[in-house]
Amino acid sequence: MIRPELWGSLRQKYEEDRPRRMLSLDGGGIRGLITLGILESMEKMLREATGAGGNFRLGEWFDYIGGTSTGAILTAGLARGMSVAELIEFYVSTGPEMFEKSHLLKRFWNLYNADPLRDKLRRVMNQPQKGDPKVVGDKDLDLSPDNLRCLLLIVTRNATTDSPWPVSSNPDAKYNKPDRKDCNLRIPLWRLVRASTAAPIYFPPEILNWDESDPGKSFVFVDGGMTPYNNPAFLLYRMATQEPYRLCWKTGEKSLLLISVGTGDAPNLGPSTEAPDTNLLGNAATIPAGLMNAMSIDQDLNCRMVGRCTHGSVIDRELLDLICRESEDDWTMERVSKVPGIPLERDLGRAFVYARYNADLSKQGLEAVGLGDLNPEEVRKLDAVKQIDNLLAIGRATGSEVSAEHFGAFLKPG
Repeated sequence: MIRPELWGSLRQKYEEDRPRRMLSLDGGGIRGLITLGILESMEKMLREATGAGGNFRLGEWFDYIGGTSTGAILTAGLARGMSVAELIEFYVSTGPEMFEKSHLLKRFWNLYNADPLRDKLRRVMNQPQKGDPKVVGDKDLDLSPDNLRCLLLIVTRNATTDSPWPVSSNPDAKYNKPDRKDCNLRIPLWRLVRASTAAPIYFPPEILNWDESDPGKSFVFVDGGMTPYNNPAFLLYRMATQEPYRLCWKTGEKSLLLISVGTGDAPNLGPSTEAPDTNLLGNAATIPAGLMNAMSIDQDLNCRMVGRCTHGSVIDRELLDLICRESEDDWTMERVSKVPGIPLERDLGRAFVYARYNADLSKQGLEAVGLGDLNPEEVRKLDAVKQIDNLLAIGRATGSEVSAEHFGAFLKPG
């Protein structure tokens, strides 16, 4: 049960005793445009299902949105009340400046000044939205409930303490108490997002001061993608339901929905058995990406096993897609795409309903959505600013997978 006095304008939304809906967005640089292409389809489907028309916002329909790195930009924008179209415009107009390699040397010599992302984020996160309280002067908006349309989770990494720091806007959370000098809710939203996006090489770290009276509460933050939570889906589930986080939402297939959206996936193939030692330096360079990919799959796998998966690509030939089907005979590569899952009307006792949308950036995956003329090596890059239109096209093609059937009864009012 929430403490109503702490929840401001969100009080009525979270006092309601109803099923809860969560959205998780992966990190991935400029490939956030793939996420946006998928969200565009989701927004359209939900707008039509709810009958809300042009006023529909994902940040108002979902109850808790979490994101890492580029996903943090998107989740913060949605939680502020922005539409998907507004976020697409932001990425298309600022992406080249944020990720263009010609800026990197300049940033190296001017680490704390030559960062175009800072000014862009500050402007877009402070941009007035419908329902905002009156802002006095140039005060930065923070994580207070009155500034958001839903609960927000942003994942970053505290390099000073060498630990992941998932920061939630839950007003009842331990470190969000208003009488604390280091209250999380007082951190400017744009600076927290900037901390989550501080990818090594591309951007300098962000220094945040949690308590101006205590120098020991100043920390150096880098990209949240440098944690196990570049895909924060299962983390979001834990923080919404487990007692230490003080939200304690009910679990169950009729009580909790979790939608996870990625920024595209494709394996970086290593050496063959005929030449196992080929280009050892090149192989070593793929280790960070390989670890991030493995951890992302693990988050997805946890969600599919603990939750009730309604949609998702095949993980491997043993596990397949983990969508529950009637017969063991259906658990084969040949039949998995042809046999539908057990209808959601039959409760199987899982902790939540779950769907995962993610683009396949392999040659075969791009061909499958009619984009086989694209170069997989180019669209996989985190700084692929010359691929902006193509990335959005990939997201929109993947977005065709979004279906009301994956959401089940959660589409009903209330």
